[in-house]
Amino acid sequence: MTERLNLASLPAAHAPAVDPRELTVGIVHLGLGAFHRAHQAVFTEQAALLTGGTRWGICGVSQRSATVRDQLAPQDGLYSVLTRGAGDPTIQVIGSIRDVLTAPEDPAAVVARIADPDVAVVTLTVTEKGYRAASGGGLDLTDPEIQADLTGRPPRTVVGQLAAGLARRAEVGAGPLTVVSCDNLVANGPFLRRLMEDYAAAGSTTGLAEQLEVVRFPASMVDRIVPATTEADRDEAARLLGVRDEAVVVAEPFLQWVIENDFAGARPAWDKAGAVLTADVAPWEQAKLRMLNATHSMLAYLGGLRGYETIAEAVRDDELAGYATELMTADVVPTLTPPDGLDLAAYGESVLERFANPALKHRTAQVAMDGSVKLPVRLLGTVRDRLAANAEPRLASLAVAAWMVYVSRGVDDKGNELPLDDPQAGKLRAALDGAGSQPPAVVDALLGVRSVFGDDLPDNKVFRALLTDHVARLTS
Repeated sequence: MTERLNLASLPAAHAPAVDPRELTVGIVHLGLGAFHRAHQAVFTEQAALLTGGTRWGICGVSQRSATVRDQLAPQDGLYSVLTRGAGDPTIQVIGSIRDVLTAPEDPAAVVARIADPDVAVVTLTVTEKGYRAASGGGLDLTDPEIQADLTGRPPRTVVGQLAAGLARRAEVGAGPLTVVSCDNLVANGPFLRRLMEDYAAAGSTTGLAEQLEVVRFPASMVDRIVPATTEADRDEAARLLGVRDEAVVVAEPFLQWVIENDFAGARPAWDKAGAVLTADVAPWEQAKLRMLNATHSMLAYLGGLRGYETIAEAVRDDELAGYATELMTADVVPTLTPPDGLDLAAYGESVLERFANPALKHRTAQVAMDGSVKLPVRLLGTVRDRLAANAEPRLASLAVAAWMVYVSRGVDDKGNELPLDDPQAGKLRAALDGAGSQPPAVVDALLGVRSVFGDDLPDNKVFRALLTDHVARLTS
């Protein structure tokens, strides 16, 4: 059996940029999934290489299972990023993660890490549903886990963890903190600040309100396709490294991070590693959410319905590729004001080129997850803007209709099951219960889920007619 990756077995040719044993923890990351390890941790590693700094080791916090901790612990925190592009794959060992905590096992340790005076930055990739927001945008104070955290238990939600950590920082006199959301949410920094303010107003966490006055919540936009790792990927990594890496993550070559330049104190030199620091993230964010993420969702639902397992297979379908292109050019681009340096036409072409990368095998079922929280930020803003301009959002409506059929039918054209992996699955099933399979009934049932469509779209006759027509075509 091939020896396991760790500091002792690591071949010198693959050694990280900075000796991990010299790094101290200056960053806490909430949501230690594959995306963080292929994105923010890579930027942090590269910044350390370019500056020689040792302050910015990462303490990663898994919000659910101990899987990542169990993968990384025997490897001294080391793991590799297997980059799959047009040519041969490449591999890089990352050593910036120096500690791993599992929140359900030791919530007090998470709070202590956030409160550590050596920590100056907290980053998050907890997905849209991890924020436990209400449909109106504030914190869902009826969420049982939020309610439990407000009672003073060792916190298990990210908002509760941040609140307890900030309060503890006030007690120990720790320095200023910057909290950087890296999730696909509109204005994610201000969004998270509002959640924290709602939590402070709802509870009696000592010192939290005062701390929020000095904490910074910069908005950010992240981009890299990171499909789920397979056993074949682990075998490939072992071949390239000469040792076995159970924590390898897979990614495309493209890598982007745009961050609002609003920090409370010290930060890693992420800009030297290629991140863009800007006064306004919004134009970058809108372009990415409405072009790349919306097209990703469209291809996941339309491709999933046709029985395609991966996004790359869906893009190779000329009809679906045409829909994706038209979504961006006809519906999305008219709603955007591009930032300086971003050519929207070229960006749209690059999106489909990246999706067509056959080496990534990004599964349609994975992209289709959590549709009820993805659609509002990826597609419904475009729908609303086009309707406000007295234009018909025909392709954006097609993407939404594909989601409706995916949810209501539950099987693809070949009869294979389409799993409904969604935080509002119960609400969606309840809405469809008794509605039948006729397109108008399906559309009305799902439009009635106000936590997805709000109070305006269900009553819009143009949008409803577009959806009904598309659902009829997709189910015929």
